[in-house]
Amino acid sequence: MKGEGRISVLFLTLVFGVFFLFNITPAQAKTIELSYSNFFPPSHVQAKLGASWAKEIEKRTNGKVKITYYPGGALLKGPKIFDGILNGITDIGMSVLAYSRGRFPAMEAFDLPMGYPNGVVATKTINAFYDKFKPKEFSKVKLLYLYGHGPGLLHTKKPVYKMEDVRGLKIRATGNSAKVASALGAVPVAMGMGGAYEALQKGVVDGTFAPMETLKGWKQAEVIKYTTESYSVAYSTGFFVAMNLSKWNALPADVQKVFLAVSREWIPKTGAAWDSSDKAGRDFTLSLGNKIIPLSKEESARWAAAVKPVISGYIKKAEKKGLPGKDYVKFIRESIRNFCK
Repeated sequence: MKGEGRISVLFLTLVFGVFFLFNITPAQAKTIELSYSNFFPPSHVQAKLGASWAKEIEKRTNGKVKITYYPGGALLKGPKIFDGILNGITDIGMSVLAYSRGRFPAMEAFDLPMGYPNGVVATKTINAFYDKFKPKEFSKVKLLYLYGHGPGLLHTKKPVYKMEDVRGLKIRATGNSAKVASALGAVPVAMGMGGAYEALQKGVVDGTFAPMETLKGWKQAEVIKYTTESYSVAYSTGFFVAMNLSKWNALPADVQKVFLAVSREWIPKTGAAWDSSDKAGRDFTLSLGNKIIPLSKEESARWAAAVKPVISGYIKKAEKKGLPGKDYVKFIRESIRNFCK
């Protein structure tokens, strides 16, 4: 028995000697494996940014973290991603706030038709909004970062020069953009971006509210003919990158620091990517012979007036829930002005 004891001690000594030799501990030897779900198609710039974010995390943690990336809805479709994070189906996820209607009452303010000029301003605004108000709706996940796309405009199969041309058209929309469509006299059809191409192709809808980038990134220029530059009612859509809270809390402190640092760096990258992809979408649709229709100053004012009830309606709804809706809207408007300077 004594001999066996000496052998056991010798074995343990050798094991810990190996760990010491390579400057690691038994806990460090185990790789942290995580899954990451993204609904954008793999070729989309935002899917590529998600992949590069994951690779940067792996690089800066010196291999402590291994992230298996699932773009294109391969693990979870966009509307299912937030619940998937909560339930541990995916450890990390990127999706759209508007896909989970009613779950983000404070953040819904960001999606209002505020006249966003570009993706950089939208992305700065949504992160500033979160930093200012820290809404409780993210308390059950670890929010890593937020971003917003460039101006959401109207793309149709028939030309739209004035508000009367919109009336009766079936327009694909999500979240508050559905209310914008309704305010302009259209019939909103709730639908995620993944189904828009086929719906336009088959005539299920007559148009879509979306940023210019969708014309190339989602190939929608192939199934629309016109884009109306409705900048006075341009909305943005809030996107999130979040992590399962239990998985986050289980990460070592040094790894958490890497996640936070890389996420901060990716915020301006996403905004800039939206603007470059908006330009690519514009160039692509024009290359196919499609037409871009600018609204006159007078018509732009009519559209802006028509959607005012959408904004006031949000304020009223938010305040019924005990949220400072007026403060939200005021802060967003001021942020847009400040970030445009």
